[in-house]
Amino acid sequence: MKRYILLSFLSILGFIISFSGCRKKSTVVGSTPYDDYPAYKGADLGVTIMEDETRFALWAPSADAAELLIYDQGQGGKPVQVLAMSRKSPVEPWRASQNGKLYGKFYTFRIHHDGKWLPETPGIWAKAVGVNGDRAAIVDMNKTNPEGWENDVRPPLKNFNDIILYEMHYRDFSVDSTSGINNRGKFLSLTETGTRSPSGQKTGIDHLKELGVTHVHLLPSYDFGSIDETRLSENKYNWGYDPKNYNVPEGSYSTDPFTPETRIKEMKQMIKALHDNGIRVIMDVVYNHTYTTENSNFNLTAPGYYYRHNAEGGYSDASACGNETASEREMMRRYIVESVKYWVNEYHVDGFRFDLMGIHDIETMNQVRKELNKIDPTIFVYGEGWAAADSPYPAEKRALKANAPKMPGIAVFNDDLRDAVKGHYSDGASQGFVSGVKGLEESVKFGIVGATNHPEINYHNVNYSDAPYALTPAQSINYVSSHDDLCLVDKLKASNPEMAEQDLIRLDKLAQTIVFTSQGVPFIFNGEEIFRTKKGVHNSYQSPDSVNAIDWENKTRYRDLFNYYQGLIALRKNHPAFRIPTSEGIRSHLHFLDTSPGVIAYMLGEHANGDSWREILVIFNGDSISRKVNIPEGNWTVVVKDGVINEAGMGTVKGGSVEVPYSSALILKR
Repeated sequence: MKRYILLSFLSILGFIISFSGCRKKSTVVGSTPYDDYPAYKGADLGVTIMEDETRFALWAPSADAAELLIYDQGQGGKPVQVLAMSRKSPVEPWRASQNGKLYGKFYTFRIHHDGKWLPETPGIWAKAVGVNGDRAAIVDMNKTNPEGWENDVRPPLKNFNDIILYEMHYRDFSVDSTSGINNRGKFLSLTETGTRSPSGQKTGIDHLKELGVTHVHLLPSYDFGSIDETRLSENKYNWGYDPKNYNVPEGSYSTDPFTPETRIKEMKQMIKALHDNGIRVIMDVVYNHTYTTENSNFNLTAPGYYYRHNAEGGYSDASACGNETASEREMMRRYIVESVKYWVNEYHVDGFRFDLMGIHDIETMNQVRKELNKIDPTIFVYGEGWAAADSPYPAEKRALKANAPKMPGIAVFNDDLRDAVKGHYSDGASQGFVSGVKGLEESVKFGIVGATNHPEINYHNVNYSDAPYALTPAQSINYVSSHDDLCLVDKLKASNPEMAEQDLIRLDKLAQTIVFTSQGVPFIFNGEEIFRTKKGVHNSYQSPDSVNAIDWENKTRYRDLFNYYQGLIALRKNHPAFRIPTSEGIRSHLHFLDTSPGVIAYMLGEHANGDSWREILVIFNGDSISRKVNIPEGNWTVVVKDGVINEAGMGTVKGGSVEVPYSSALILKR
């Protein structure tokens, strides 16, 4: 006990010596300002395997003492060794080492803080863990690489505007028996080819290829806390927005969560399989909060430091999950940047979707973009440009949607377009443009130009934004539904309760036609292409498979809808006019026609963005009756009409006036 008293005294003395005369205004825990904690720039935090030694390092500047505990197994049993860690000075990490390469062993850290020993933790830099992620594992990462990993390459990508995002959850996509997949709900579900539904429709990775998407956005795949990996037979479900170990794959998605190498190798196998099939991988990351607070791995190594606090000294909660991380602090910023780099370098991930990105500070996000550019500038970064609640960190410094101009190369979700098209996200009964509501035209047009500056948009009439926020259209993620809230089918049903299914499908097609012909980056939620329903559940984050699972027999029932989505994707891919990369190009080539309320029409002219079609005319009729629209004179070929797509043409119309069927899109070319 005397040893810990002496270490405590020396640590306090060291802080006084190191930081006297350089105090800054900051949040305080006890008498030590977080902003004055000594940052560490070394690359050896966690475990480092040397030729004849295994080294451990822990950044815990406020600890009085620290211990390393080594185990033979990932769960249960007593430590085979307990080593006192030491540090040369208060600005250095705590360190310990052991002879030899300790592959196959597990370890935890424990710190003495404010007069007591805190619970054990694997630390925040763990790259492998045992079951349920309570102990870090020491593994040879080279032995986790699947066959051919050294030859794995990203599918080609010229511009971000060429991306077609498909958001999916492993269980939703594969767990139903109708998927025909063997490894249902697992990473390996996305490695199986040749899978079919009972009626013979393509499922799994073959379905993704058939649809034509370029990127899959995978819901959280790191180790999260809500699923007990020792009781997977219970089939518990969660989206995974409850982070535990940020740099380790989730064990419940592996075939063996008890063996640390398995989850790592199987996630790599999945990514390689997607790459081999021409599909890039986006990882959903949740650095904005942790699953637990007091006993999080962050707090068990540097209590309080990694979080923001309110005026009363408690944890602020912009995530609405009990806490919010302080990305502006140097070691938290460094952690986020190093973590995304690790997923790119070790797992070949192709991009990141930042959950509640509006909690993070702008500087951190720009540093993420800068560092990823050094690796590969085609790595895509986007996020939610909002928070779930207010934050004490100034709004002008956070990565909010309105601040997108301060974050070049980082995209945000366009909720202006989303709610204008289908109705307000939180109110199932709220209707949008596709249900015939007038007055939402400017908000839809705002999405059509990719949230860029366009002289023909009246920004005062845009629902949530009074100014453009995209420097280029690739900063706008255009969508009508995601895992959050009602999926598109359920929203259309709730807002049009008396509508026949055949007319709901018309609204569905119109909504997605707006998304796929808008400038920017289109995004769809898995299963929308086959009329997926979640039985009206708004927030299905822990609902059972009976709510969340995709019924693949829907692909037979709604094959016409699938064909339409497939046709929209092909239309976008085949015609660069819908993928103009600059705001200047949009202003030059995209012009709106005068129309009455409930109808939107625009022209893409003069071989826009090198398109083979000289002019394209797009008309959206959100009304419940057919409408006549005046169009320029000339011979126009019909390529989309009344829920059918045929780029070869479906007849011609003369200029002057054209009739657009109710609740549908009409696209003409010449």
